[in-house]
Amino acid sequence: MKIDRLVSIIMILLDKKRIGARKLADMFEVSIRTIYRDIDSINMAGIPICSISGVGGGFEIMQKYKIDKNVFSTADLSAILMGLSSLTNMIRGDDLVNALAKVKSFIPADRAKDIELKTNQIYIDLSPWMSNRNIQKYLEIIKTALQESKLLSFEYADRYGNKTSRTAEPYQLVLKSGHWYWQGYCHKRDDFRLFKLSRASNLQIIEQFFIPRDYQKPQLDFTDVLANMQKIIKIRFHKSVMDRVLDYCAYEHFSPDGDEHYIVGFPFIENDYYYNVLFSFGDKCECLEPLHIRAEMKRRIDDIMALYES
Repeated sequence: MKIDRLVSIIMILLDKKRIGARKLADMFEVSIRTIYRDIDSINMAGIPICSISGVGGGFEIMQKYKIDKNVFSTADLSAILMGLSSLTNMIRGDDLVNALAKVKSFIPADRAKDIELKTNQIYIDLSPWMSNRNIQKYLEIIKTALQESKLLSFEYADRYGNKTSRTAEPYQLVLKSGHWYWQGYCHKRDDFRLFKLSRASNLQIIEQFFIPRDYQKPQLDFTDVLANMQKIIKIRFHKSVMDRVLDYCAYEHFSPDGDEHYIVGFPFIENDYYYNVLFSFGDKCECLEPLHIRAEMKRRIDDIMALYES
C-alpha cells in the first residue's frame, strides 16, 4: 500500500540520520525508481527531504524539520499502540503488523516499560465471538480492489433473502457496530450504496480498472433521525436481562418493580427490527403499554405458536 510505505519512509527518516535509496528499495521490496517517486511525493506534502550523493550518501530530512522522538508523550504512543492492536484483531495482514512493529521501534528505551504498561491497561477487541468465515477473505479482496481501483462482482441478498448480481466500484471499508460494510458505486443501481459484507457471496475482483468518481461518504450517524422516529413504550423486564436493556436505556430511568423486575421507558419504532429486539428478551420482558403494541406482540406470538403447532 503506497500510503503505508510513505508513512514508514517518513518514520525511518525521522529515526535515522540518513539512508540510501537501495536500502529503502530492498526494505520495501520495490524498485529504486519507486522510492524516488515516493520521496517526490513526501517533498510535495511539505516535508523537505535532501538527497546526498557520493559514498555514504542517501536521503535525509532537513535538520530543522527533524522531530525528536520525545515529541510523542507516553499517552500518545500508548494510544497509537492500542488503536493498531485493536485493528489487527479485525484486519489481518502484513501492513498493520509492520506498522505496529515500526511504532514499537519508535519508543525510546527508557520509556518502553511504562508505555507497555499503559497500553495493556485497555484492551480493545472488536472481533465478534462468532463470525461468517468468508468475512476475512472478502476483506482482503476488497482491500486489494481498493488499492488497485478495480471493479468487484458479487451476488447480494437483501434482508428478505432475494439475490441480485452486482458490479460495483469500491471506495471505502466501514466497520459499524461490529459488522463490516463497504461503500461502492453500484452499476446496477447507478448510485452509491452501502453493502453489508455478510450479505455478499461469490465476491471477486474483475480485472478491469475504473476511474474514481467524486466520492459520497455514507451516512453512518442516525442519532437525530432515530430520535425523531422513536416513541417511548413502557416495558417490564427481569433483572437477568438488565445488561442487554442497558444497551438501549440509561440506568437512571429504571424503576424497581418488586425484588426482581424493573420498569423502564424503552425507545421503540414500529417495525420488524424493534419488535424482534423485544422478542430477543424472551419471557424476561413484557410490553405494558401502549396497548396496540402489546396487542401486536401477542399477534406475532400467536403466529409463532401456529407455526410450531402445524
